[in-house]
Amino acid sequence: MTPIRFAAIGLNHGHIHDLVGLLQRAGAELAGYYAAEPALCAEFARQYPAAPLAASEAALLEDERIALIVSAAIPAERAALGLRAMRHGKDVLSDKPGFTTLEQLAQARQAQAETGRLYSVCFSERFQSPATVRAAELARGGALGQIVQTIGLGPHRANLASRPEWFFQRAAYGGILVDIGAHQADQFLHFTGSATAEVVSAQVGNLAHPEHPELEDFGDMLLRGPAATGYARVDWFTPNGLETWGDGRLFVLGTHGYLEVRKNVDVGGQPGGEHLLWVDGAGPHVEDCRGGDLPYGRQLLADIRDRTETAMPQAHCFLACELALRAQAGAARVGAAQSGR
Repeated sequence: MTPIRFAAIGLNHGHIHDLVGLLQRAGAELAGYYAAEPALCAEFARQYPAAPLAASEAALLEDERIALIVSAAIPAERAALGLRAMRHGKDVLSDKPGFTTLEQLAQARQAQAETGRLYSVCFSERFQSPATVRAAELARGGALGQIVQTIGLGPHRANLASRPEWFFQRAAYGGILVDIGAHQADQFLHFTGSATAEVVSAQVGNLAHPEHPELEDFGDMLLRGPAATGYARVDWFTPNGLETWGDGRLFVLGTHGYLEVRKNVDVGGQPGGEHLLWVDGAGPHVEDCRGGDLPYGRQLLADIRDRTETAMPQAHCFLACELALRAQAGAARVGAAQSGR
């Protein structure tokens, strides 16, 4: 079978390497790349010396041999690129967040409906976590009974000294619930099987970084679907003493059992990450999911070939983004960064 060819446009976030890697592992071919910033192009070339640098974005969009455009551009610029790609007959794989405003989302929904192209946002906390993939198999397979609640915790290490300028600009990154919270909205919808949902409440704040007034370092939100609720908390407070960038957790409560995913680390417990703990009527279970299946990449390529939606339904993708955007837009502001803290 002829490999699907893809191109990378917009290299501003390091997640571009995760996106390229998952596609290459699934059998796709990196056919070219482009970015307006020479330094980013040079770094990308060191990672992928066989891939050609295109003369322009247009050269890649107009290449009929390229089926998919992959991007980790500045978040506020991803949607416009996605629109251009879809209107050139390309499918789109965006780093999260796929959108930073509700207007962008509305435009993407319209363009996707008109063109029939795929606009997929890589929610890596689910798609690239084998423990989360396994947890979804259990929950959606009925092992826990009816799912009634999810709790998602998404702490991150700030690493402020290494962050680009756009990281501190609210209009560029979209706000903390948009930037990080989209992961938790995706998992809430997926684990509860919710096709509709609403934001009950949300709050954001800059609690400890007064030197960066547009940065939000804390946010949480409460979501409600037809038969389940979900709580999510995200932050930039991972302490330097932790061995990884964040102690990401997912809790899923069902009527007959519950589970917890310890994605990156099990503090004081087993080494490494990708731990799944669950309890049902038969007793407690502990699974080491390292090396487990990650089907998203190959499913996405199959969807591109077959015009299906097995990797993620398009409506689900847009709804997860919408929930994060609506939570951000309606969030109450809490606290205030104190100088000298």
